[in-house]
Amino acid sequence: MKSVKHHSRLTQTLVKSLAFLLVLFVSFSAFSQEIDEARQKEGKKLFKSLCASCHKLDKKLVGPALGGVEEKRSKEWLQAWIKDNAALRASGDKDAIEIFDEYKQSNMTAFPQLTDKNIDDILYYTTVGEIKKAGEADVAVAGSQKGDAPKWLLYILAAAIIVAFLIIASLLKTISELKGAPKTPGLMGQTAELWEGIKKNTFLHVLTVIFGALVTAYFLFGSLFKVGVDQGYQPIQPIAFSHKIHAGDNKIDCQYCHSAAKHSKNSGIPSVSVCMNCHKNISEVADDTKVVMDDHTLNKSDLDKEIAKIYDAVGWDADKLEYTGETKPVKWVRVHNLPDFAYFNHSQHVTVAGLKCQKCHGPVEEMEEVYQYSPLTMGWCIDCHKETKVDLKGNEYYAKIHKELAKKYGVEQVTIAQLGGKECGKCHY
Repeated sequence: MKSVKHHSRLTQTLVKSLAFLLVLFVSFSAFSQEIDEARQKEGKKLFKSLCASCHKLDKKLVGPALGGVEEKRSKEWLQAWIKDNAALRASGDKDAIEIFDEYKQSNMTAFPQLTDKNIDDILYYTTVGEIKKAGEADVAVAGSQKGDAPKWLLYILAAAIIVAFLIIASLLKTISELKGAPKTPGLMGQTAELWEGIKKNTFLHVLTVIFGALVTAYFLFGSLFKVGVDQGYQPIQPIAFSHKIHAGDNKIDCQYCHSAAKHSKNSGIPSVSVCMNCHKNISEVADDTKVVMDDHTLNKSDLDKEIAKIYDAVGWDADKLEYTGETKPVKWVRVHNLPDFAYFNHSQHVTVAGLKCQKCHGPVEEMEEVYQYSPLTMGWCIDCHKETKVDLKGNEYYAKIHKELAKKYGVEQVTIAQLGGKECGKCHY
């Protein structure tokens, strides 16, 4: 009867342990709720077109950060505020008046044309934020790189190992009792007995050493692979240049300033004379222009001083409307750096492959201060080369050049031997 009793306890231990594991995995899966992509996409579209000029999700811009705003205000209040905030203030709403006063009585645009569904979609986007799809690089500095295991998976793995460890220890204790070892009464006694069993079991020692070695190797190699990866790097520049105003609001093409990207290895730093093409006639910004940089807001007076820095660098006298001839270099801080052994050619990607600048540099038109959007690691480049097909326009471009060279040298088809490498070196390195 004793043996049968112990076998029954062994079965109960296994059943309880498996049940615990099942509950654990179910509880973790509850956190991974599905996101309605269609609703998020519609909300993002409305947010970008109506709200993004004054609001961001993660920090203040002209107005407050809107990430998780549904947790701070009721849906009914938010709908009333968005549709007509002036009417809400006029009704004597205390919260509406406080926000109006906090932001120096700046009038927010009313959106009476928005339906309740439109507003719900916008609020849904402020709650769920951006959807990170497989293959996308993280924008955030603290975000994990492509290929890294998600945190929730690591938590599940750690919990499963701990539970497995306890199951093994419990089984060893039960087997010991089956062999006739005395049972220690009380919870403290059973715990002490369990601990003694663990200390004497060689298998558990080996398992612990292996697990510790694997965890150490994971974090060690993870740290080593991040050496030299400057994703999120955002240095302070000598002039507060807003890409959002220039490339975003004013729709200036990237290659107007970085013209070398079309036909050179480097994209080039635009000379101050390029800035003067516009700023010779634009000495100040609009009265309501505001730029948020490094967690502080630059208003009109601050931004006008930044334009004055351009005049000082190029030697332009804004009062006399003439150049003085006294120039100073603008010491821009480089954002994107590749190792010396890595070769990258902008023209091959921009002209031949037909890639947009945003493919590598991210949504520059939305950035006040430019930062390194992508990790720029070799693995990241290789993944892109595996997935991206070269645009046929690039092939047509080279075919046209080859045809012109063949006509120039009086041959049917150009080869390196015929050209001696002189012409080839202009495009091929």
